[in-house]
Amino acid sequence: MRILLLSSLLALSSLAPALAADNLDRTPVEATTAAGDKVRLYPTGKWEFVDGAKAAEARKRAEQYPENQVRPIEAQGGWVPGSKMLMPGDKDYNRGSLNPKAR
Repeated sequence: MRILLLSSLLALSSLAPALAADNLDRTPVEATTAAGDKVRLYPTGKWEFVDGAKAAEARKRAEQYPENQVRPIEAQGGWVPGSKMLMPGDKDYNRGSLNPKAR
C-alpha cells in the first residue's frame, strides 16, 4: 500500500510543472522593437502593432503573400481539392442534409 501511495505521489509531483505551465497567463505582452515601434506579443507566437494605422498597413501587406491566403474560419467546405468553399450568405451555406428522411 505504501509503495502505491509513494508511486502515485511521485507521478503527481512530476506532472505539477506541466499543469502549472498550462495555466500560464495568456494575455499579450507589450514590447518595443529595435526601431521603437510598440507591439503586442501573443503566447501563440503571433504579434501585432499597437498603433492601429501601422497594424492596418501590416495587414494589407501580409494579404499580398500567398501563404497568408487561407480558408476563412467561417467558411464551410473547400477542404477537398476541387470542392466548393461556402461563405455565410451563400444559399447553400449550412443547408443540412439533402436526404428527405434526415430532415
